[in-house]
Amino acid sequence: MRRRLLAGMVAVALAGTLTACGTSSDSDSTEGGSGTGSVDKVKVGVIPIIDVAPIYLGQKQGFFSKRNIELTMEAGQGGAAIVPGVVSGQFQFGFSNFTSLMIAQTKNVPIKAVAAGVSSTGVQGKDFGAVVVKGDSPIKTAADLAGKKISVNTLKNIGDTVTRESVRKAGGDPSKIEFVEMPFPNMPAALDGGQVDAAWVVEPQLTAIKAAGGREVASTFVDAAPNLTVAAYFASTELIAKNADLVTRFTEAINESLTYADANPDAVRAILADYTKIDEKGRAAVVLPKWPVEINKASVETLAKLGEQDGIFSGTPDLAKLLP
Repeated sequence: MRRRLLAGMVAVALAGTLTACGTSSDSDSTEGGSGTGSVDKVKVGVIPIIDVAPIYLGQKQGFFSKRNIELTMEAGQGGAAIVPGVVSGQFQFGFSNFTSLMIAQTKNVPIKAVAAGVSSTGVQGKDFGAVVVKGDSPIKTAADLAGKKISVNTLKNIGDTVTRESVRKAGGDPSKIEFVEMPFPNMPAALDGGQVDAAWVVEPQLTAIKAAGGREVASTFVDAAPNLTVAAYFASTELIAKNADLVTRFTEAINESLTYADANPDAVRAILADYTKIDEKGRAAVVLPKWPVEINKASVETLAKLGEQDGIFSGTPDLAKLLP
């Protein structure tokens, strides 16, 4: 009962503010450990996007099973579902972008990152997220986005934070941008139909829009911070305190998975067929992100400062409590 009440309270606190990225977990899912030879049944809340390819690869390669973890991934609509699911115990771990995690942290939601999730390539024009426009758009640079209507998947989150920074660095006025919320899959049609002047998108929509003649005008993750750590895997502070052994084994398995994915891009493109709707042509064309093991803490600090500057948070994120 206490967990159900807590989950409800967290959901109310976070509704409408979080983004990225089920059934109740088994009663013994957080019991046992590698020392006893028992197997932990672990559920992870994920979003079915390219970013989480490493965890699927790690499951396939046996990185989790060799650490006595029986892994199940469950798709969530975004952080609004995954964060309270982790806190309530529906998921033992979750995946979310750092802005969503910082929003939760400023609302005193008891969570903590345990491993890196996904990072920018750090290369202008060759990253997995960007602002794009139609080929014949008068918008030529990020500065030209001031005063324009731009789609993002969630308002007051990482999309508008990094887009504002691109405009700011280009000499434009980010306060004049009008952001419109819509799902990523709807953005290509909205851009083509003139519903928005530009779209902040990630793969595979980024490659699809470029293939249809669109142009990139800002590599927003690259503009925000060098080698930005975009997202992380996280757990509740309760699980971390009560079952440190499981958290350690999960983190080791994730780190091995991240390293494997970063070194095997062909395996990443192949595994996408198992859990996304990206067709073969799209899988071959998309720009893959980077999957380093280390969280770039300086980049997260920058993201926190930008979010605070633009009014994304209700308070100042306490990164000492959030980062591992």
